[in-house]
Amino acid sequence: MRVEDDKIVIGKYKIAKDTVFEIMRFGIVGCFATILHYGIYWILQHWIEMNIAYTIGYGLSFLCNFYLTSHFTFKKEATVKRGLGFSGAHLTNYLNHIILLNFFVWLGIPKQWAPIPVYCIAIPVNFLLVRFAFKGKIEN
Repeated sequence: MRVEDDKIVIGKYKIAKDTVFEIMRFGIVGCFATILHYGIYWILQHWIEMNIAYTIGYGLSFLCNFYLTSHFTFKKEATVKRGLGFSGAHLTNYLNHIILLNFFVWLGIPKQWAPIPVYCIAIPVNFLLVRFAFKGKIEN
């Protein structure tokens, strides 16, 4: 890994420094939102149906995530247009989450632990969707 001008070079790939820092900030916000989501789910799934607990956790973490994604990750104003794009990306992400959650539970993973493999698949997909919603592009 080396730095050339405003790019970080990893092997044959050149990535803009801004993109690398954006990914790092996305990771910080994503970790916080994921921990919040999982914590709410963990508590609620003891008393209410798994999908409802997951949805409530997702919704509450979504609100926090939008604010932090706007102001910290992408350093943009939280506008209605961005909110709609973010909501669209997260609707797709939520459907991905709930399908994967039920699939992993069906495979026999306990409902307390099933969100972990869900996050491993859904988070990278969500980064691309949210980045597109905020920037209107996926490429560098």
